[in-house]
Amino acid sequence: MSRITKTDLVAQVAEKAGVTKATAKSAIDAMIEVITEAMANGQKVSLTGFGTFEARDVKERSGVNPRTGEKILIPATKRPAFSAGAVLKRKVKDS
Repeated sequence: MSRITKTDLVAQVAEKAGVTKATAKSAIDAMIEVITEAMANGQKVSLTGFGTFEARDVKERSGVNPRTGEKILIPATKRPAFSAGAVLKRKVKDS
């Protein structure tokens, strides 16, 4: 399975949008920043057909320290999450 790096993404977006790589990189960086800030402020970011980005609460839970075997309490936290939209799910399924 291959992967696309940010550099690859910038090049492909620039080509598809007919803009320079610098412009594409700026737009991608801005999009990532907006999504990150929104999630940090407790907002959901919904991109219709693609999916939803959000910060989800994870409850406090017990765990085990792998070094000592001692039981520990893992505190509650927030975790970034992504839920794929219907169009994205269908496109991946059909590929």
